[in-house]
Amino acid sequence: MTLDIKGRLAVAALKLVGKLPLRWSRRLGWLFGQLAVLTRGDSLYISRINLALCYPGKSAGEREKLARRSVINTAMTGCEVATIWHQPWSRSEDQIVRVRNQQLLCDRVDEKRGVLVLMPHTGNWEIFGMYLATLGPCTALYAPPKITALDPLIRAGREATGIQMMPTDVRGVRALLKALKAGDIAMVLPDQEPDTSGGDFAPFFGKPALTMTLAHNLIRRTGCRCVFGFGKRVSGGFELIFLPAEQAIYSEEQKVSLAALNRGVEACIAEAPEQYQWEYKRFRQQPEGKSSIYKKKG
Repeated sequence: MTLDIKGRLAVAALKLVGKLPLRWSRRLGWLFGQLAVLTRGDSLYISRINLALCYPGKSAGEREKLARRSVINTAMTGCEVATIWHQPWSRSEDQIVRVRNQQLLCDRVDEKRGVLVLMPHTGNWEIFGMYLATLGPCTALYAPPKITALDPLIRAGREATGIQMMPTDVRGVRALLKALKAGDIAMVLPDQEPDTSGGDFAPFFGKPALTMTLAHNLIRRTGCRCVFGFGKRVSGGFELIFLPAEQAIYSEEQKVSLAALNRGVEACIAEAPEQYQWEYKRFRQQPEGKSSIYKKKG
């Protein structure tokens, strides 16, 4: 199947699911997630490996239950996003049942030093990003999808509340610097594994993980303040949560700052472990001399 046909089918599917109310798109995602669990695909396989690394103190049964719930939640996020992008923002905003600790962000904004919001892949990150843009000028990086036909749909959804989407290249980093120096909000996904040139190893749940140095460099060059945040899936909609960053994240020492960054991600995950995207190959890059942990045996 060509990319053009795949693109048309993907756009049609997203538009179709987008017409569903949130409760039904969420149920559809639950069904897709159950199917992914039953077929025992890569999502479940990778989730099991990551959870074994990050929660060695849990029993095998507890980790298996968490892995399955995570795969289901990731599928629910995918279907929810179609609805959120399709419906008017006023309706999505009504589905935010509460916002916790927003004063953390407001206090940082009032300092007029720029605020770097660090948003891990927990819960529904799309609605969190869209809400963030309603609180002030906001800039975020954006990597266009491999299926180019999806690009206009994704951009239209994300930019509905005014967020400025910039490419994940030098131009995008410059835009983040400019926003922070102007005292605005910039958003970064801190748990994405970078290229080796843009990262360094730091502990993540006690295991070495290649961690982006972008946040550390932005802090060092602008003197901005940091806040963590994400959108948690709850009954009836979403709870948006802001959490403080450790003081150590502002350290001049890169390794100290990166370790604090990862602890902030861990704190977000602790709020809803089953809603974290454990299927992501967070430990794909290993320190020199170690083999890939995701390679299937046999």
